[in-house]
Amino acid sequence: MDTYAVHAEGLRKRYGGKDALAGFDLAVRRGTVQGLLGPNGAGKTTAVRILATLLRLDGGRATVAGLDVAKEPRAVRRRIGLAGQYAAVDQVLTGRQNLEMFGRLFHLDGRRARQRAAELLARFDLVDAADQGVEGYSGGMRRRLDLAASMILAPDVLFLDEPTTGLDPRGRGEVWDSVRALVADGTTVLLTTQYLDEADKLASQITVIDRGRAIADDTPDGLKSAVGGDRIEVVVGEAADIPRAWQVVAGVCREAPETDHGERRVHGLVHDRVAALTEAARRLRDEGVAVEDIGLRRPSLDDVFLRLTGHRTAEEKAGAAV
Repeated sequence: MDTYAVHAEGLRKRYGGKDALAGFDLAVRRGTVQGLLGPNGAGKTTAVRILATLLRLDGGRATVAGLDVAKEPRAVRRRIGLAGQYAAVDQVLTGRQNLEMFGRLFHLDGRRARQRAAELLARFDLVDAADQGVEGYSGGMRRRLDLAASMILAPDVLFLDEPTTGLDPRGRGEVWDSVRALVADGTTVLLTTQYLDEADKLASQITVIDRGRAIADDTPDGLKSAVGGDRIEVVVGEAADIPRAWQVVAGVCREAPETDHGERRVHGLVHDRVAALTEAARRLRDEGVAVEDIGLRRPSLDDVFLRLTGHRTAEEKAGAAV
């Protein structure tokens, strides 16, 4: 058990007769980032709230930093940090004043609160903006300040519940860099997110939750491999060339390829990715097929998410609506 900073077995939570968690299991190794993925309503936030002692569990057992969350909630709270979906900092105060205030709320004396604030401002690259009002901070800076506030007591375990919601790419990158730095210093992070690229970049292990249960747990590469291997994709210039392109692609694939007529695209699974691509390109040239694009594609976490849960991610839905 010392291997795991977070360990949960059979967690259950009900709201009005409905299971939010229905026997959820989780094991997070120390000093790593574990991603927790799932569609809206799958139970991600409920799980985090139970592990952070904000909700009582209805069944099962969980330990955080070696402490039982049901029997030792106060001791657990001294060992964890929590950052929710929205920055919980005071916009009227400066960054420095925010951190000093949180330090005092955590019962640090004035000198130690000031010292800890200075340490965290340096760690999260906020020294230049330390004495500016938070209302003038960018979204990424506010999230970094929020992360700093959650680290006042240097927790063993940090829970991040969709920490980059609403941030632009630059802001998300700033938060990712901060999370990597925390893990390098030994903090264990449990990250819930609906951004699949975020989990792919940060997490060494991913648990997929749906309908209150863990339905998969593996490395990002392991999850991708489970839904299939590399695919070759060919986009032709004219719809009339689709049948000939299909014949060529079928000749290098391990099963019958698929066709997307709207995008004039033919794609299928291959064994030897480089050899398949080379052979397909040669045959298409010999057949005189005008090709707009040809390439290899590995499965993504979006493919995993869709295959396992039957849901598209929030990110994909937003893109489809544009």
